[in-house]
Amino acid sequence: MPMTTTKPETRIIAARGTAQTTTPLVRRIALPPWLARGFSSLRIRNYRQYSISQVISMTGSWMQTTGQAWLVLQLTNSPVALGLVTTLQFLPVTLLALYGGVIADRLPRQRTVILTQSAALIQAAVFGLLVATGAIQLWHIFVLAFIQGTISAIDNPVRQAFVVELVGRDEVVNAVALNSVVFNTARIIGPAVAGLLIASLGVAPALFLNAISFVPVVWVLLRLDQAAMFPAERSATGSVRKQLAEGLAYSWRTPNVLFVLIVIAFLGTFGYNFSMVLPLLANYVLKTDANGFGALSSFFGIGSLIAAVSVAYARNVTARRLILGSAAFSILLGAVALTPVFALSAVLLIALGISGIIFSTTSNTLLQLTVPDALRGRVMSLNVLLFMGSTPIGGFLIGVLSNLLGVPAALFTCAALCLLGVIIAVLYQRATLKQFDARR
Repeated sequence: MPMTTTKPETRIIAARGTAQTTTPLVRRIALPPWLARGFSSLRIRNYRQYSISQVISMTGSWMQTTGQAWLVLQLTNSPVALGLVTTLQFLPVTLLALYGGVIADRLPRQRTVILTQSAALIQAAVFGLLVATGAIQLWHIFVLAFIQGTISAIDNPVRQAFVVELVGRDEVVNAVALNSVVFNTARIIGPAVAGLLIASLGVAPALFLNAISFVPVVWVLLRLDQAAMFPAERSATGSVRKQLAEGLAYSWRTPNVLFVLIVIAFLGTFGYNFSMVLPLLANYVLKTDANGFGALSSFFGIGSLIAAVSVAYARNVTARRLILGSAAFSILLGAVALTPVFALSAVLLIALGISGIIFSTTSNTLLQLTVPDALRGRVMSLNVLLFMGSTPIGGFLIGVLSNLLGVPAALFTCAALCLLGVIIAVLYQRATLKQFDARR
């Protein structure tokens, strides 16, 4: 594909007023002016109901993540065991996320999300029953983690691509930011509630509540107003291998896409492993209990929520913002690794959450606005692969380095690798600009 003339640091703005072949009859509500500026996509009834159900569901998911990590450490007292669970949970994403992208471009996304969310409900219920009956063993957690990862490998690319069908391209920037608001509201509530439940009643109630939390999502998806949807262009039929190759080739040959994917690859692999990082910090560095562990996750979530709300009021995204957010995230992660004081860790985690959301929302939005509809699922599956599917590598590395060097040194090493990735992305950005200038 020919290189675009838009420089990476140039603002990429949502195409408001972009011509569409059909205009769905979208049910909207009036919002106060100050609220409409940052939450405009909530005027769309389908997206509003979907977002509310996602807050409930993701809160339950964070409760299960917190309970699972704490349960593994209580059963084994081993960073390696926690790393192995993390690896097994994200390995299916590594292996299957790209196929999830093909599914997102070929099958009806709404029906696919209903199936994946229903499967996640069953997985959480089985997990809760095993813990509640006292039958849970480490190998059960391994199997359940792998099943959860398999569901996520399909669910995540489809859900990311599904957002455009709910709001249309005009509201993509705002909807992606609000998805982060939803995600991080759940990150604050879920671990905090899970910490209280685990300390007083044990892990099982957190798992059962997660299973129940999927019910509102499935109910809302079944009742979406089809007349108000923004149907996406489907990819042409063909072999799965051919469609995979098409998505990979587009991403490799499009500098604005590859630049973003480089940053995601490094930070996703070595930085965004909080299902493992936070319990290690709580147990081995700060030496706190389940309540403290839940609080650490909430501190990170508070910073993330602050940033997500701020980003929601932005009407454009830039590559410069991606670089600054990613560099700040890397530096702050290194500071967290070297801080043994709980109060200081809390402050640093809030700042880390802010920089992390600037990175993640900017990268996601840049991809959503750059790719054509027919390739959206496959490119977003690369985002999922590099952001989540790389976790087995990072999780295994953290577990091994923690045993060899200690938890602080392991996390600091990962922070340094994140910063290295940002530097590589900047160098690639400058090189592609020079190549373009040389051709003019």
